[in-house]
Amino acid sequence: MLRRLVTVLTAVMIAGVVIITAMFVIRFSSRPAPLPDQIMLPSGETAAAFTQGRDWYAVVTDGDTILIFDRATGALRQTIELTN
Repeated sequence: MLRRLVTVLTAVMIAGVVIITAMFVIRFSSRPAPLPDQIMLPSGETAAAFTQGRDWYAVVTDGDTILIFDRATGALRQTIELTN
């Protein structure tokens, strides 16, 4: 009886590892959104970080400003000033 239980638990654990591995492969193999060729920042601003969503991308500047751009047009959508 104990041997059967160990065998079943081992099979369940192996199936779980296979399923989790498949989920990682499926999730991370999707094509990432294309990056823009060029980003025009306002004069005097220097990029410190970059992130992106489906239809937007954002640049964090050294001056503690977040600039959010439209991915399709490259137009500036929103500016967020960070304060202490």
